[in-house]
Amino acid sequence: MSARAAAGIEVRGLRKTFGEAGVTALEAVDLSIAPRQFVSVLGPSGCGKSTLLRCIAGLEVPSGGSVTVNGATVIAPPEGLGMVFQRDALLEWRSVADNLLLPVDFRRGDRKQARARAAELLALTGLQGFENTYPAQLSGGMRQRVALCRALVDDPVLLLMDEPFGALDALTRDQMNIELQRMWLAEHKTVVFVTHSITEAIFLGDRVVVFTPRPGRIAEVIDIDLPRPRRLALRASEKFVSYASHIRSLFEDMGLLKEDA
Repeated sequence: MSARAAAGIEVRGLRKTFGEAGVTALEAVDLSIAPRQFVSVLGPSGCGKSTLLRCIAGLEVPSGGSVTVNGATVIAPPEGLGMVFQRDALLEWRSVADNLLLPVDFRRGDRKQARARAAELLALTGLQGFENTYPAQLSGGMRQRVALCRALVDDPVLLLMDEPFGALDALTRDQMNIELQRMWLAEHKTVVFVTHSITEAIFLGDRVVVFTPRPGRIAEVIDIDLPRPRRLALRASEKFVSYASHIRSLFEDMGLLKEDA
């Protein structure tokens, strides 16, 4: 586990508008995330989930309200931040090992120390032996594992993930859920995980934050009381199904899920 202090996040009255027309993406968002928590953020397309992530990351400036990480107002990417996106954004001309070292090269860090960390992460994700392989030779799931390892190579205390598994097939996505949970249990980073999948949000999260359609507001924050480590079979349990049914009912009340009469 990182020797640095774990990241706690406070979002207060967050509002974000875009463009001359003043399109509001987020409105009156209040959210507290404790250090080492895994928080899933769930909602329809365009509801501001990614905008929230970008405000926490210091990549967007709030139009109102504030975001703090460990008590410091976010005005730039906070120290100890790692990010993973839906597209892996690997550099095709770099080997797996060199892709992992990209953040270290960017900050002109210690490559020798980073190589040891990279080797540890590759072993943890089943990619040992692929150090000299190039991205074009990897499957989609393997590429996303490399992207995850790259985000973790600097040993961040805060990991922001924007629909990282959305482009994967169902079986690979399930496997990546297991891999991510295993890595989180080993290191307990603070994780904010954006997804469209109700099942994925429940399976991974300590809490699920449900957003309304735009302008995004928090409809409900649901504590997930399920044992860890979680196995895929847990998704068929009565308690898991109950959480999923409750979230679906929230979306139904918003008019987002409709069944033919």
